[in-house]
Amino acid sequence: MTTTLDSLVLLPRPRTTTPCPGRLVLAPNCHVVCLDTGSLLLPVAEIIQADIRRYAGRACPISAASSGTECDGAVTIRVDAANGTPQAYRISIDPNGITLNASDAAGAFYGAMTLRQILRQCHREVPAGTIDDHPDLAVRGVMLDISRDKVPTMETLYAFIDQLAEWKFNHFELYTEHTFAYRRHPEPSAQATPMTGEQIMRLDAYARRRHIELVPNQNCFGHFHRWLDVPHYRHLAESPNGFDYPWGSHRDGPYSLDPTNPRSLALVADMLDELLPHFHSRKLNVGCDEVWDLGLGKSRADCDARGRERVYLDFLLEVHKLASERGCTMHFWGDIVIQKPELLKELPDDAVALKWDYEVGDPFAEHTALLADAGVRFYVCPGTSSWRSFLGRTDNCLTNIADALAQGAAHGAEGMLVTEWGDGDGPSDFDNIRGVVE
Repeated sequence: MTTTLDSLVLLPRPRTTTPCPGRLVLAPNCHVVCLDTGSLLLPVAEIIQADIRRYAGRACPISAASSGTECDGAVTIRVDAANGTPQAYRISIDPNGITLNASDAAGAFYGAMTLRQILRQCHREVPAGTIDDHPDLAVRGVMLDISRDKVPTMETLYAFIDQLAEWKFNHFELYTEHTFAYRRHPEPSAQATPMTGEQIMRLDAYARRRHIELVPNQNCFGHFHRWLDVPHYRHLAESPNGFDYPWGSHRDGPYSLDPTNPRSLALVADMLDELLPHFHSRKLNVGCDEVWDLGLGKSRADCDARGRERVYLDFLLEVHKLASERGCTMHFWGDIVIQKPELLKELPDDAVALKWDYEVGDPFAEHTALLADAGVRFYVCPGTSSWRSFLGRTDNCLTNIADALAQGAAHGAEGMLVTEWGDGDGPSDFDNIRGVVE
């Protein structure tokens, strides 16, 4: 069967793929030409050059030229800011060459990623046609849990970022409870092979070159037990001696910070002062989800008097101040505030709620509508459904992600963050993330 442009496997699927008669045969003297803005386009040109060498076996020099220059047999790259759609690109292929027109540098990079997938499948003979593409959501992210699962090696993280870049994700987080090596607070991560500051800086630079923003993620309220198990921090625990979960089982030992203790905020401030300089991003995910013991320990009287959600929100607002003072936009898990919709209007205008729902039938539609009606900025956050599972739950994963994307687009979500958690025993690989783009 003759290969046509629309028969290729391109991930994610472009918006439109229009095959045309004919094909381009990459000649031994093919070259890459950057039109008008050579220095801006050089990184993209180098990617295309390397891919033509790898998949087509052609040496492919790079040059720059002005618009209107004849470039037969070349791969021509051009950025046209007049195209008002961010991150958009068009690839046109005919027997005389390939043209990649993009609206910005990110769009040019994404066009190069699509061209890589074409070359990988077609080698020297590329079917003719046109591809037009731009994203549904401006932010497309993945979060990887490195606290309840192993901390990956740098080689693994680099490879994962390469794969995410090819799939046109542009946001990446490492979910952290105790797995950053704080120099001023070494005890919680002492047995955890944590990420060091140098490793984060190298990963940040590697991701930025691939149009991926590495976003700091440090839980600052619940899920704090690895810190509070250390005697030096135990006095900051909401429930130092344990508590009963809402579903009936008992936890021996602490879990969440005590929001009524000013020293809890002082610790968070000191952590952020050390963590944030390692990142280029000015976003900050402070977590603050699943504070199961809030109101069951030291904050009981305050929660009884003012309400559990009010005590939670007041602490969250203090964390927001810490983020703002450090020049960051606070992102936080939205599972607590959504329980009291009347409190949503008290959220700061710049705070971004991360609305997670992980099961088929969960109320993404209801919750995203509430956030939108309250004027709250938000991302939709589905999951890979691989945690607490031996083989993963792919059907649930795909349906959950499709629902999140549909409801997010319908109600004005700024982005989507696909979450890969490490709860319980089972695989924590990246296989189910592939379902996001297929």
